[in-house]
Amino acid sequence: MKSWHGVGCGVPDSAGDGSDGPDDRPSIDTTIHYPRTDAVMRWLRGLFGFDDEASGAPESTAASAPNREPRVGLFVDGPNVLREDFSVDLDDVREAGAAHGPLAISRCYLDENAPASLIQAAEARGFEVVVTSGDVDVRLAVDATAAIGGGVGGDSDVDTGGIDVLALASRDTDFKPVLERARKAGIRTVALPPGEYGNSDALANAADEAVVLEER
Repeated sequence: MKSWHGVGCGVPDSAGDGSDGPDDRPSIDTTIHYPRTDAVMRWLRGLFGFDDEASGAPESTAASAPNREPRVGLFVDGPNVLREDFSVDLDDVREAGAAHGPLAISRCYLDENAPASLIQAAEARGFEVVVTSGDVDVRLAVDATAAIGGGVGGDSDVDTGGIDVLALASRDTDFKPVLERARKAGIRTVALPPGEYGNSDALANAADEAVVLEER
């Protein structure tokens, strides 16, 4: 069970106590039920062509064209990152992705129980918010894989021309096959775990680089 509560998204206090300020954070008690099954992991690994015995992916480099900066695809796993446990700020997530180059894709994935204040905060910070009634993991994985292949996937019709860097904000090991697939395609990968306690060795080892998002 996870809850959207106290997310560091900089939304003014709406309690009417006059305490609006840059350090205020919304207090949200909405509880989300987010199923985790082995079937999802098997489905993802099968989709990307990796079996359970697969070894680590080879080293990769950003396949950027001459005379231009690497194009970054930033994908944020909302239910696993924007939680009270970690107090990660959306501005910090975006900054961590942009540190590797211009953001060609900047998406924040949320489930249908995410509060409106969080959706608005993400949009205000330049994220394209994707709300799904299904499994957030599956939707994000499919879209990230499409970006690796040169499109953006999902419902968007924007042609990004492909990405050179895949930045993934999550702590979920289900995304290990996505990072492996990207590295195999010559795309540089960056894991963005939410705080030291949210760090995942499996994701960090699968990526070219791991940058821990600071907690506030």
